[in-house]
Amino acid sequence: NDVVIAISYGGETPELLDVLKFVARKGIPLVAMTGKMQSTLGRAGTVTLDVGVDKEACPMGLAPTASSTVTLALGDALAMTLIKRRGFKEEDFAEYHPGGSLGRRLTTQVADVMHTGEALPVVGLGTGMKDVLSVMTKKEVRGVAGVTDEKGSLVGVITDGDIRRCLEKSHNPLQDTAQNIMSKTPKTVDASELAEKALFMMEQFSIQSLFVVNRDSHQPTHPVGLLHLQDLLKAKLR
Repeated sequence: NDVVIAISYGGETPELLDVLKFVARKGIPLVAMTGKMQSTLGRAGTVTLDVGVDKEACPMGLAPTASSTVTLALGDALAMTLIKRRGFKEEDFAEYHPGGSLGRRLTTQVADVMHTGEALPVVGLGTGMKDVLSVMTKKEVRGVAGVTDEKGSLVGVITDGDIRRCLEKSHNPLQDTAQNIMSKTPKTVDASELAEKALFMMEQFSIQSLFVVNRDSHQPTHPVGLLHLQDLLKAKLR
């Protein structure tokens, strides 16, 4: 089921002619792209596409400039048409092109880059602010702490911004508890989501970290991980 696409403006390149003999002998369909429709390549094509131009952009008329641009545009048109005809989707792209930033964006999940286990900065509702600050300072991801209730569900988050706002309002913030300082209804992302979605959420809400949950588990509101903007940058999603 192979198809050969052969590109040559003049259509008479010696090494190309050897390939054409092999293609003809094996009965392989040939898509020819040439500026000389009556050349050997032009006549050999199962389908021949004309990339001829009246004049090259090169002032000497030697270097392929205008003709190479036409060839690129026609090649793109072929690729886009084939994508539509074959129903090629993002998942297919990820399978055949796993490397590079595009491949990483389509394959890297939140679970692949999140912090888990002992690295999670989590405190209870009644935790004193001195202990909260200790957690926010000593864990792998600093400057943030998740707040969970007695059932282990994530009910709030404390960031450096919350601490600063607390300092503005209270004469003795260290006497307060996590429940009074936290921001309620924290943003979360599912562990199975693409990391690209987490990055989009961070940009959308102007935040640098997201707690991760597993919504398909029997504890869908329990934090199972933490994702920081730096983790996504290290993963080279952009």
